[in-house]
Order: sequence, then C-alpha cells, then structure tokens
Amino acid sequence: MDEIIENAKNHFGNLVKEQLERVEQMKKAGDWVDYTTIKPIIIGFVGGDGIGPFITKHAQVVLDFLLKEEIENGRVEFRVIEGLTIENRAKVMKAIPDDVLVEIKKCHVLLKGPTTTPRKGDKWPNIESANVTMRRELDLFANVRPVKVPEKNIDWMFFRENTEGAYVLGSKGINITDDLAFDFKVITSQGADRIIRLAFDYAKKNNINKVTVVTKANVVKTTDGKFLALAEEVAKEYPEVEWDDWYIDIMTAKLVDPARQSQFRVFVAPNLYGDIITDEAAQIQGGVGTAGSANIGKQYSMFEAIHGSAPRMVEEGRAQYADPSSIIKAAALLMNHIGFAEKAKKLEMALDICATLEKKLTITGRDNGATGEEFAKYIMDTLIDPQLEKRFKEYSIII
Repeated sequence: MDEIIENAKNHFGNLVKEQLERVEQMKKAGDWVDYTTIKPIIIGFVGGDGIGPFITKHAQVVLDFLLKEEIENGRVEFRVIEGLTIENRAKVMKAIPDDVLVEIKKCHVLLKGPTTTPRKGDKWPNIESANVTMRRELDLFANVRPVKVPEKNIDWMFFRENTEGAYVLGSKGINITDDLAFDFKVITSQGADRIIRLAFDYAKKNNINKVTVVTKANVVKTTDGKFLALAEEVAKEYPEVEWDDWYIDIMTAKLVDPARQSQFRVFVAPNLYGDIITDEAAQIQGGVGTAGSANIGKQYSMFEAIHGSAPRMVEEGRAQYADPSSIIKAAALLMNHIGFAEKAKKLEMALDICATLEKKLTITGRDNGATGEEFAKYIMDTLIDPQLEKRFKEYSIII
C-alpha cells in the first residue's frame, strides 16, 4: 500500500507543478490584440472530423462572399489548415499534432468544425480533447455563447471558463487501484478573475443590469468556493450591475421555467457547469445546431459549431445534408470580433430569416431536405436583398 500511495503522491505532485507553472504564465499574459492594426487578418479554417469539413466549407463560402472586398484589398486572408482529424491525431498520439499547431498559431482567428473526442470503449486511443488542448495552447479562456428566443423574451449571454475547472486535467486522472479512481478539478485566482471580470464588463458596456454566477459551492467548497468568492470581490467593482448566484442543479431547472427565463441575462460559470447550461440553452433556442460559439483569448480566438462531428452521417452518406447553421452563426461571431460588426449583423439577420423565420428551405439531415450547400446559397441570396432589414423585422413581428 505504501508504494501505491507514493505513486499517487508523485502523480499529484507533477500536476501541482504543471498548474503552478500555468499560473505564472497567466500572470505574464500580454495585452489584448488590436485587429485594427493588423493587415492582413489571417482567418484559419479547420475542418475537423465527420461532418466538420462539409459544414466548414459552407461557412467559408459565406465568409468569402461577405468579405470579398477585404480579401481583394489584402485586409483579410484565408488559410485552410489540414490535419486536425481523429485519424491523424491518433497516429501521432497527440490531441493536436505539432505541425498542425504551428499552422494554427500563424492565424489570428480560427473557424473550426467539430472534432471527435475519444471515449472509453471506442476504437480510438485515449488522447485528450482537441478543443481542450487548443483552448489551453492558445489560452482561449472565455467561451462566449449568445442565445436568443424573442417569443419567450429570452436574451442570454453565457461566459464559460475554458481553460481550467473539471476539464483541464480530464485526461490526467489516476486509477489508484482497480477499485479506486481519482480525477482532478482546478480553479485559479487568475483564471476565475478574468472570466468573471469579462462577464461583468460585458454587462456594464451593454447596459445589462444582471449577472448570474453558477457554481456548486455548497458542496464543492474549495474550488467552486474560490470561484464564487472571487465573483463577490469582482462585483464590488461594478456597483451598477446587480448579481446573484445559483447552484448548477437548480439553474438547469430554472432555465426551462417560463416564470424565470426572461429574468436572466448574463451568466458566468466554470467549465463543466458552463458546458451543461449552454447546451441546454441552445436546445431551448432550437437545438445545438442553431448555436455558434466563440472562444476568446487575448492573442488568439477560435469560433466553432457547438455540436458533435456526427460520424454516422458520414458513414451513411448523408454528410452533404448536415446543417451548417451553427458554424455559420460562429462565422458571424468571428466577423463581429475582428471588427466587421455590420456585416456580422447582416449575416445574423439572414441566418434568422432562413433558419427560423421564413424557412423556404428545410434542413432535415436526409435527402428529404436541403443540402448544406443549398442552404448556404439561400443565405447568400438573402444577404443581397436590399430589403433585408425590413424583411427581418416583418418576419419577427409575425412570429
């Protein structure tokens, strides 16, 4: 037993050393990138696995359509990055192959399709999630997801911490014996402070008088307790913003409570809890296929679809019918982030018209519905309508 305990202590000691080094890196982090000073802004396209390359290509076509002038005058450059596939990752036994990471770091922002994360019992080795690794390598500490359901008066913005919590050491747990297994959760002062501060800052800048902090601090007292205590300290610097805190279990219930839904505006949560409530919120909006996701850091940012890679669709020859709405929504978030707010707004309106308001084409995922290519063309045809904004408002009133 002494040997077993000593091995566990060594394993934990290595994790502590790694996390202390990460804290020092966060302390040395530089300033936010200023996209107005960059020419060209390099947008990387990473297809990923399964349906990822199909839907990413559709989003690239839409962005090429919208940013044609910026591409021609050298303000924007597109790069397609190959190799972030489960086959390639398994071959080199890395979540992100070294050569792929080098190419990723040459870009300022990324539009990324879904990637497969191996799980116990499947045919792939137990390599870490590509998303988790990318967020750590690029320090994409903030996952930002908007959700709107006008007919229910829902207008939510979620800030989910990306680089720590229950996920950062998800592949570094330890089986002490056949009967005993440990996983680890990490919260740092620096990591919690910056995501909480980002949420409060967003609320202040957008004149939103409500931030909701989500934890399970009544049970997970050390890490979640630190997150909640830091939220209380940060909130003192934003006296104009009201805040409250909810535990993750009751929070999931209140998101579907018609009497409560419209009372929430901005949420901030550690990684695991944010993952849960953002997927639930996306389902309320119309499904995970309707929601895009932004992963924000000071130097890099990555925008992605929030659903999975759907390998079965590829196996059954249905990939061309995959819904690109989520990644096109992510493309709109990307454009807004790098300074093309008006074009991003037009794309969001066109997407709303095509996907939820007008719906001349329906995506079913099968041959009884539209293909992703046809849906992308529908969006671009809608974008060139000079009456786009009027059309959007008229449909919204009808709904």
